[in-house]
Amino acid sequence: MAEAATRRGELARGTTLRGLLVGAAALALAACSGAAIQGPGPSAGPAPTAPAAPGSTIGTGSVKVALLLPLSAGGAAGNTATVLRNAAEMAVAEFQGPDITILVKDDGGTAAGAQAAAQAAIQEGAELILGPLLAESVRGAAAVARPAGKPMIAYSTDTSVATRGVYLMSFTPQNTVDRIVQHATQAGKRSYAAFIPDSAFGQVVQGAFQEAVSRAGGRVVAIEKFPLEASGIGAAASRLSGIAGQIDAIFVPDPYDGAAIQALSTAGIDTRRVQVLGVGPWVGNTAAARAAPTALYAAPDEAGFRSFSERYRARFGQDPARIASLTYDSVSLIAALVRTQGSQRFSETILTNSSGFNGVDGLFRFRADGTPQRGLAVIQAGGRVVSPAPRTFSGGS
Repeated sequence: MAEAATRRGELARGTTLRGLLVGAAALALAACSGAAIQGPGPSAGPAPTAPAAPGSTIGTGSVKVALLLPLSAGGAAGNTATVLRNAAEMAVAEFQGPDITILVKDDGGTAAGAQAAAQAAIQEGAELILGPLLAESVRGAAAVARPAGKPMIAYSTDTSVATRGVYLMSFTPQNTVDRIVQHATQAGKRSYAAFIPDSAFGQVVQGAFQEAVSRAGGRVVAIEKFPLEASGIGAAASRLSGIAGQIDAIFVPDPYDGAAIQALSTAGIDTRRVQVLGVGPWVGNTAAARAAPTALYAAPDEAGFRSFSERYRARFGQDPARIASLTYDSVSLIAALVRTQGSQRFSETILTNSSGFNGVDGLFRFRADGTPQRGLAVIQAGGRVVSPAPRTFSGGS
């Protein structure tokens, strides 16, 4: 995410925001006139500490918000929950005196657990819920939060759980595919194919790809699925060889570190002529870069996250998971809204501000239907930025 915002301006109501938010990667609340918040850099922070137990609090402010995480889930979910909680603590410390108290609740990684955690948090006075992480948990918490009129900012990538009042903070496949197809279209690409893994992820990105190409005015010539077993990729790639001369771009969300791209080349598709479009997980993937050096993917600018990672490492003694920026940014956003927006701080009008907000991973905003929009850069497989992330959402739309 970007460093502290330097743009200046006011909210449509005339409230000056400059100087109100602190932290080197502080959230900027941008209103219709292009407002921003900025402030001094973060304090050094205390020595690394062990994460607090589930059910603890972060901060001592008068405004209560909840943070629902699968702290006791075990495995990857539990480990991720600890990192997300640490990042929330770091955001509160770097904001320097936010008027918030975060009620940390363990949802156990289940819908029932999230429902119970949300109910407990609301009974304790939470005005807004951050999290949960998992889609089913988001559904469980929303079943309590929505009837109570409490907005949620959740971390799932599953857009089916987004709805009015349940906003997703995450990076969704739809965002990344939209950005890369938009860039390809602007570069003159009109005829597309896709080489998609036969998986749940593949199904999601296939739908996003077809919708993005349609919106861009292009046409999808062919879609071929390849199996999850690497041994079957070659046969699937050969079925696309007959249309090689009809396309000028091919979408390849390759989970095999370049194996799918190599199979396409072996099948006779010239990846030097046909533009390969990839996905965000290619960040730092040297195998994918070797397979198709000119492939492009969409991802946030990494400069802000590098700075965030250095501060996280200094505080907690380890590197953060990439997802840690989500809680850092959402907590920083909430702290800024509490400081600047009075009783309307968590209203739909404020949360869905069309100009959006700016954080560690750059520009983002919440649509009225709860889905997120991110300002992403287009990056070549070798790491070169070929189209920087936007600084504003054009036309406020």
